[in-house]
Amino acid sequence: MKILQYILIVFLMLFSPKEILAQKDSIALQREARKLLRQGNDLYNKKKFTDASVAYQKSLANNTKYDKASYNLGNAFYENNNFKEAVPQYELTAETAKDKFTKAEAYHNIGNAMMEQKQYQPAVDAYKNSLRNNPNDDETRYNLAVAQSLLEKENQDNKDDRNKDNKDNKDKDQKDKDDKKDGDDKDKNKDKKDEKNEKDKDGKGDDEKDKNKDPKKDEKKEQEKPKPQKGKMSPEQVKQLLESLNNEEKKTQKKMNAQKAKGEKVKQEKDW
Repeated sequence: MKILQYILIVFLMLFSPKEILAQKDSIALQREARKLLRQGNDLYNKKKFTDASVAYQKSLANNTKYDKASYNLGNAFYENNNFKEAVPQYELTAETAKDKFTKAEAYHNIGNAMMEQKQYQPAVDAYKNSLRNNPNDDETRYNLAVAQSLLEKENQDNKDDRNKDNKDNKDKDQKDKDDKKDGDDKDKNKDKKDEKNEKDKDGKGDDEKDKNKDPKKDEKKEQEKPKPQKGKMSPEQVKQLLESLNNEEKKTQKKMNAQKAKGEKVKQEKDW
């Protein structure tokens, strides 16, 4: 009797009216989610991708863990070229899917969406994850090879660009150095020239004057200089000077006559 009472109490606790109502609501939401999923699929097949994405989003609002609705929403975004928005939906499916084939398809589509955005490294990673879940998928293997080739080319182009930038920077630095050197040389030459001109101003002017000086012209100028004039004598002084000269002349004449007489020999007759 006590055992039956215990079982009854447990049954009532497990299946209380609130729990029963919650289960009913959950079942109703799941049904509504499946209904909206089917509507979305019909619109998708009619290529009405925008309307289909709206239906899938409503389906997920009723059941957030509805993997099919997430995956199909990603496909609708992809077909509308909304590749960036498609990736999170595929990632959600890849995380929650229970079978490997569904995971492989989700990762494959992630790779395709990344390729459309020219994000080659994430695309390579996604294709590899897809092959880990389904190694026999030749389409994924082909896409992986294409992504790896484009990634290698991108890396090479980036390397070439970096090398070109480094070369341009080196050439620019060298040009700046050369320009600076030329500027310094010009400044030095200018300083030397200014110094030379300054010296020429100080010394060359006088030297140039001396060099260009005409000796004949200087001689002529020297000749043209006024000579000292003799002092003028009065008539009395002239008379005294003439008398003095006459007296001197008489004395000189007398002296010469005396010497002449003294020097003359006397002629003698021979005594035979």
